[in-house]
Amino acid sequence: MYKNLSQDLRREIHHRGFEHALHGMFPVIALALRRRALKCWDSRRAVATVISGSKLSQHVTERLIKNVAEMNRQLPGFRPGLVVLQVGDRDDSNLYISMKLKAAARIGINANHIRLPKTATQDEVLQSIQLFNEDPDVHGLIVQLPLDSIHPMNTEKVTNAVDPDKDVDGLCSVNAGKLARGDLQSCFIPCTPNGCMELLKHTGVSVSGKNAVVIGRSKIVGAPMHDLLVWNHATVTCCHSKTPDLPAEVKKADILVVGIGKAEMVKGDWIKEGAVVIDVGINYIPDSSRASGMRVVGDVHYASAQERAGFITPVPGGVGPMTVAMLMENTVKSAEKFLQTYRPGKWSVTYTTLKPQKPQPSDARISQCAARKPIHQLAKEIGLFSKEIESYGRGRVRVSLDVLKRLDKQPDGKYVAVTGLTSSLLTEGRSTVTLGLAQALGGHLKVNAFACVRQPSLHHCLGVRGAAVGGGYSQISIEEARSLFTGDSEAVLASSGLITDTITAYCHYQAKLSDQALFDLLVPVRDDHRAFSSSQLRRLQRLGVEKSDPSALTQDEIRRLVRLDINPDVRTDRASLDGEIMALVSLSRSVEDLQDRLARMVVAHSTSGQPIITEDLGVSGAAGLLLKESLKPCLMQTLEGTPVFLHISPLADTAWGSPSIMADKMALKLVGPQGFVVAETPHCESFFSITCRSSGLRPHALVLVTSVRALKMCGGGPRNVELLEKGCAHLERRLETARAYGVPVVLAVNTFSCDSEAEVEMVCNHARRFGAVEAVQCSSWSEGGAGALELAHSVQRAAEIQSMLHFPYELQMPVIDKMRKAAWQMFGAEDVALSAKAKEKLELYIKQGFGHYPVCISESRICMSNDAEVKVVAISDLQAYAGAGFLRFVPNMTNRREDPTWPRLLVDSHLESPEI
Repeated sequence: MYKNLSQDLRREIHHRGFEHALHGMFPVIALALRRRALKCWDSRRAVATVISGSKLSQHVTERLIKNVAEMNRQLPGFRPGLVVLQVGDRDDSNLYISMKLKAAARIGINANHIRLPKTATQDEVLQSIQLFNEDPDVHGLIVQLPLDSIHPMNTEKVTNAVDPDKDVDGLCSVNAGKLARGDLQSCFIPCTPNGCMELLKHTGVSVSGKNAVVIGRSKIVGAPMHDLLVWNHATVTCCHSKTPDLPAEVKKADILVVGIGKAEMVKGDWIKEGAVVIDVGINYIPDSSRASGMRVVGDVHYASAQERAGFITPVPGGVGPMTVAMLMENTVKSAEKFLQTYRPGKWSVTYTTLKPQKPQPSDARISQCAARKPIHQLAKEIGLFSKEIESYGRGRVRVSLDVLKRLDKQPDGKYVAVTGLTSSLLTEGRSTVTLGLAQALGGHLKVNAFACVRQPSLHHCLGVRGAAVGGGYSQISIEEARSLFTGDSEAVLASSGLITDTITAYCHYQAKLSDQALFDLLVPVRDDHRAFSSSQLRRLQRLGVEKSDPSALTQDEIRRLVRLDINPDVRTDRASLDGEIMALVSLSRSVEDLQDRLARMVVAHSTSGQPIITEDLGVSGAAGLLLKESLKPCLMQTLEGTPVFLHISPLADTAWGSPSIMADKMALKLVGPQGFVVAETPHCESFFSITCRSSGLRPHALVLVTSVRALKMCGGGPRNVELLEKGCAHLERRLETARAYGVPVVLAVNTFSCDSEAEVEMVCNHARRFGAVEAVQCSSWSEGGAGALELAHSVQRAAEIQSMLHFPYELQMPVIDKMRKAAWQMFGAEDVALSAKAKEKLELYIKQGFGHYPVCISESRICMSNDAEVKVVAISDLQAYAGAGFLRFVPNMTNRREDPTWPRLLVDSHLESPEI
C-alpha cells in the first residue's frame, strides 16, 4: 500500500511518522481509509474502488425522510408535492417514472403521475404546466422527456414553461443561467450532475485544482456538469463529437465524467492511472446469456477501465440511483423553501418609509406621489398564492374564499375594533386612525398587521367629508377607492332589482292567470318532462306536501304552491332591500351561509299577513349567483405598504357600517397568532350585538377615537376650555358604555393643528380617570404610522389583558327591552317610544317568529343626542331583516338636526390619466 502513495504523501509520512499521520496529524489519509479511498489490490493487478450509487442514495433517502418528518412537525399535514408530467406512453419513460414514484413514496413525498395522450398539443401541455405552476400543493414539477406526441413539440419552450421555483429537474433557462454564473444557492442543479458531484465527494478526492474532462455537452448532463466542476474549482475540458484527439484529452483527466450515449466508447487504456471515472451512460447491447437477450452497459468499457482507474461507478447501480435521489432532494428543498416563504403568519413584507412634507399637501396629491409596490407582490408577502387572487385594476385584487379553507386549522391573530365618539360635520378621523394604527404596528413595530375597513360608497366618495379611506399620510389610494371598485355595490343593486322585478311580475300574473296556467309557467315542460326546482321542493316541504313528482300534485296542492297572494300594498321597498342585502353579505360566513340568508329574506306579505320570502319567489338562487363574487374581500395597501381589506359598505343609516365578517376572519388567519387585525366599526353597540354574535369573534381591545373639537361640540360651542370640560361628560358616558362590553378600552385623541397640548392632555387625563386602560394622542394624519406609534404600543399592552366579552342583552329578552338597552348604549336614552305603525309591525314580527333577533337602531352621525332634555328615542318605523338576522328600528327623522351632505361638485377628472 505504501509504495502506491504519491511522492508528497510518502514525504509527509516520513516526516510525521505513519501511525501518527494516520490517526490524527494527517486526516486526509484517515478519511481515505475510512471511505475505502485507497486502491484494493489482489495478487495480479490493481482494482479500482467501486463507488456505489445504490448505497449512497440510501443514505440520502434516510436523511430526506427525517427532513420531511420535521416539516410535518412544523406544519401538521404538510407534505412535499411532486408532479411528473408525461406526454405519450413510452416504455422507457414509464420505467423511469415508476422509479421516481417509488422513491417519492419511501420518503413521504406526495407524487402524482399525470399522463397526457399522444394526441396532446403543445398548447394543452403548456396549459397543464401552468395549472401545476399555480398549485400551492405542488412543489416540484418535472416534464418527462422525450415528449411523445403526434404533434410538433418545442421541448425548449415546454421545459422553460415550468416555474423556476418548481423546476426540480433544473432544466429551465433560468436555473441553467444561474448555474452558469455560479449562483448555486438560488437555483436547482440538474439531478444527474448533482448526483455525480455527490459521488465525487464520497470518494474523498478533492475536486479543487484537478484536471477534469467531461465528455458530452448535453443540457441535461454535459453542460451543467462542466459548470459544476468549474465552480468547484476544477480545470475543466468539455469534449464532444468534434474533439480531434479524444483519447489524448481523456489521458489528462484526474476526474472523468462520460455522458456521450455510446456503449463502451471509452477504453481502459485511455484513462489516466488513478483517475476518478463517473460513467453516466445507459446503453443496451446484445447478450445471449441474459434471458432478455440484452444487458446494460455504460459509455466506459468497465472491465478495462477498472484496471487503471482509482474510482469508478458501475452501470447499473452508479449514477442512476443518485439521479433519482437528487430529484427527491430538490423536491424536498423546494418544499422547505415554500414552507419558509408561505408558513402561516410568517410574513416578509417590505414597508415604505414616508417622508411627510410641511406644509402638508392635499390628500389627493399625497396619494398620487406615493410609491407603491405591485399589489401582487404584497399578496405574496403576506402568504397568498397566485391562484387565490384575482386582479381588479392596478392596485387591488380580490382574495378567494379558499384561503379560509386552507388556513382553517391556523390560530387567529389579535382582533382590535376601532370606533368613534360623536362626530362633527367633517368627521373625527376614525378611518385615518385605523390605517395609521395598522401602519404603526406593521411598518414600525414589525408586527403582522392588517386593517379592515368598509368599501366607500358613492355617498362617501362624492361627499364633502371624503371617501372614508383615511387621509393625509394614513390612507389608501384615493383614485382606486373612489372608482366603481370591484362592483360589489352594483351586484347588490342588481340583486335587489331582480327581487323587486320578480315581485312585480308575480303580482301581475297572479291576477291574470289561472292556477294551472301559473303552474305551467313556474314548472314548465322541458324535453317532455316536468321537474321541480330545488327551491320549489323546499316550498312544498314548508307547506307540508311531501311530493317530488309534479304530476302527483292535486289541484289544491298546485294552488297552494303557485298562489302567493302577494299584497301589493305591503312589500319591501327597494332601498330597504339594498340595505338588507348589503348587510347580509357583510354578515355571511360562507357561500352556503349567503345563499341561506338570501333564501329567508322576507320581501313581501300575503293578503292574509303571512311573510313571503325570496325562496317562495324562486329568485334566491339567481340573487346568490349575482352576489357570489361579492363575498371575496378586496386587498389593497396603505401608503406604507400595510395590507388592507376593503369589503362591503353597509351604511349606518340602514345597518351599522362595519366591514365584513369574511374580511375579518381571513385577515385574522393571515396575520398569525402574534399579529393584529384592526377593524373599523362606526357604531359600537351594533358591532358587539350583531357582528360579534354572527362571527363568533371576540375583540381583544377596543380603540375609542375622539377629538378635541368633537368634545367641544358636545360641550355646546366652539374653542373653549370650559366647553371642553363639559364635553368630557359625554366622553365619560361613552367610556362607561364601552367598558360594559368587558373589553379593554384605549382612547385615541386624533389631534388637529388647532388643538393645544393642554386640551389634549385634559382629555387624556379625564379618559384615564373614567376607566380607559390607556389614553394617548394620535397624529397619523400628518405623520403616518410614526404618529400612531404610542397608540400601537398601548394597543399591544391592552390586547394582553384578559377579558371576557359581555353582550349588551340576551336574545331571549323581549324586543322592547332589547331596544331600551340599545337606546341606552347608543343614545344615553332612558326609554323608547314607538309610533302606532311601529307597534303594529313589532307585534306582527314577533308573531312571525322574529322576536329572538338582535336589534339595530339606524342612526346618523349624531350617535347620542346633544339635547340634554331629550330622554326618549322616538321610533317611527321598523323592519325585519330576516336574511341578515336582525330587527332594524328607524328613529323619528324629524328629531334629527342635520343638514344634507354637500356634494363634492368641484371635482376635476383627467380622463386620460388616473388623477382626480
